[in-house]
Amino acid sequence: MARRLSPQWVQLVEGIEMAGRLDRDERSKLIDLARVIVAEKLWTGCGELEVTDEIKWTIAAQAAMLILHIEHDYFATVHEVLVYPSTMRVPQPVREGVVVTQSDAAVLGLASHRGPIVLAWDAVQRGAANADDGHNVVLHEFAHNLDFMDHAADGTPPLSSRQMYRDWYRIMTREYEALVEDAERGRAKVLDTYGATNAAEFFAVSTEAFFEKPRQLKQHHAALYGLLSDYYQQNPAHRS
Repeated sequence: MARRLSPQWVQLVEGIEMAGRLDRDERSKLIDLARVIVAEKLWTGCGELEVTDEIKWTIAAQAAMLILHIEHDYFATVHEVLVYPSTMRVPQPVREGVVVTQSDAAVLGLASHRGPIVLAWDAVQRGAANADDGHNVVLHEFAHNLDFMDHAADGTPPLSSRQMYRDWYRIMTREYEALVEDAERGRAKVLDTYGATNAAEFFAVSTEAFFEKPRQLKQHHAALYGLLSDYYQQNPAHRS
């Protein structure tokens, strides 16, 4: 942080719609967090994509939104960020009875414990330009990394107290089960139905909605909004 801050880096951060809603002090803190993330990660372009400052800062600043007001280690277990130009196709197991085969699935991002974060650049750009649609691949995949901090992909990141763990289990379980039912009946309003996949995906999808649809989440899922507000120590409904 002692190095000179380039005006270009500041412009890149201010060009992200979500960052533009922060006050001056929060934006300054976000830039400092992004500086460290940019410097400490190995950035690798895939599919002939050349990694530029725009790519690094657009990803780092959005990831920094998650840790703006919580105790963190700058996503220390993420040693590398792999960036593809667009949607990736990865092999996924498909079970048909007792037979398991492989089928390619289109994905916009991937995260694994102590593995790299993998992102599609065009999806990153869409997330940076539109902070109201509830879809942000950077928030989603880096939320998974927060979940991994206790070495389990179970939708529960490390929490500050036993009471918060109790509240987390109660509220998250209720809201997850409600989303599963809403997804089956085609009546989900705020949360993406992908969150009905499992508890880990529910936390990541809820995080996207918390930052991108905070007013709607607070209106329709007040307990979930309050839980995430306590965890992230932010109140984005008052920003938007």
